[in-house]
Amino acid sequence: MDDYVGSDNVVRFIDAFVDGLDLKAAGFGRVQAKTTGRPGYDPADLLKLYIYGYLNRVRSSRRLEAEARRNLEVIWLLRRLTPDFKTIADFRRDNRTAFRQVFREFVVLCRELELFGRELIAVDGTRIKAVNSRERNFTRAKLVKAMAEGDERLARYLKQLDEADKDSEDAPEGGTVERLQEKIAAIRERRKRLDDHAKVLADSGEDQISLTDPDARAMHSSSRVGVGYNIQIAVDIKHKLIAEQQVHNKVSDLGPADRDGRGCA
Repeated sequence: MDDYVGSDNVVRFIDAFVDGLDLKAAGFGRVQAKTTGRPGYDPADLLKLYIYGYLNRVRSSRRLEAEARRNLEVIWLLRRLTPDFKTIADFRRDNRTAFRQVFREFVVLCRELELFGRELIAVDGTRIKAVNSRERNFTRAKLVKAMAEGDERLARYLKQLDEADKDSEDAPEGGTVERLQEKIAAIRERRKRLDDHAKVLADSGEDQISLTDPDARAMHSSSRVGVGYNIQIAVDIKHKLIAEQQVHNKVSDLGPADRDGRGCA
């Protein structure tokens, strides 16, 4: 099988790079196998698979599982190991913080090999959507507006209910008494939830809250991303290698950390 993987194939670099890392110091779990039970997958093998998927734009754990069974490069890289998609997904979830250290080690290696020109850095950013709709993201102004609209509808329905009580023979505009009572109950329930959101927002000290993905923030409308994250990447011009990256929830690209250079490597 070694004949199918050329000497300059990128998987050989992935293999050598990961083998040179101290995964325990980087923060990866299960680096040392237990003395009991069946041996688990070596984190180094799963990390190699993850890096290969990143380089080849294969992000799905199910796709990576399939590649381990049919792709000669991956079969060589993993020595015929075939982890299932859940093992791959759990590894990515459990070692999310440790991946940051792997990136730092890669940057250090690039510096040692003089792959960074250190003369010109290009910085650019983008926004990615979070699993949080705009309807489940609230600012103080949005909460105040939603409360005011709810109070206005509640007052209108209560007025219609009073009119129905005065003249029971005429049905009130907008539906039956029972329907109005259901609408009033729904508005009061929503108002209670809005009050709870306002209290959480005040206690957090933030300018907005997201209910589904708490770390996500509403982005500028020009970005076409409702609620999400702001990604900033610095690339060294010499070989177009990423020198630094940050994922945060700041709405604007500008700020003190950007102007004084602390956001770059």
